[in-house]
Amino acid sequence: MADNRKPSGHERIETSNFLMIVLILITIAFGGMVEIVPLFFQRSTTQPVEGLKPYTALQLAGRDIYVREGCYGCHSQMVRPFRAETLRYGPYSVAGEFVYDHPFQWGSKRTGPDLHRVGGRYSDEWHRVHLNNPRDVVPESNMPAYPWLLANQVNPADMGDKMKALRMVGVPYTDDEIAQAGDAVKGKTEIEAVIAYLQVLGTARK
Repeated sequence: MADNRKPSGHERIETSNFLMIVLILITIAFGGMVEIVPLFFQRSTTQPVEGLKPYTALQLAGRDIYVREGCYGCHSQMVRPFRAETLRYGPYSVAGEFVYDHPFQWGSKRTGPDLHRVGGRYSDEWHRVHLNNPRDVVPESNMPAYPWLLANQVNPADMGDKMKALRMVGVPYTDDEIAQAGDAVKGKTEIEAVIAYLQVLGTARK
């Protein structure tokens, strides 16, 4: 005997792959908007913490090298708000410390130590030796060496353009800072730039 019963809305959804996919995507999009959109209007996530300054040209060059070399893959810059974390690394990270970072270097994987509070913890010379051969200062380290950073020089030609691009997304660089960016890094090695970047991490809230 034929079933002439009209299928319910629930049955139509379950038996139609296309309709199911569309409704799932709509649900995910709506849920994402509810979670993400409010963050664009919260002061704690959009305003810099007191004392935070944009990276100098040399620090910015160092940050680009840090990203280029994949340091983010092992070193998160996010201190979680847990007792064990804050005892080891200091105050937990807040969004206001990273409003000038595009993209920020938060992450969940931490093969090496968290680096957000590393600024000022070690001398420039310690960082130089560590980047050249980590085992010279940390014998048990499994971090690779980066000896080419000592020889490579920072390219001053594109620093102004990088700072202009960052100003377009809200980083308050002045015309003078942009104009002088190339001169600020001229003759500097990549290791000097990376050290300058590392030494500023986490210092705004100290």
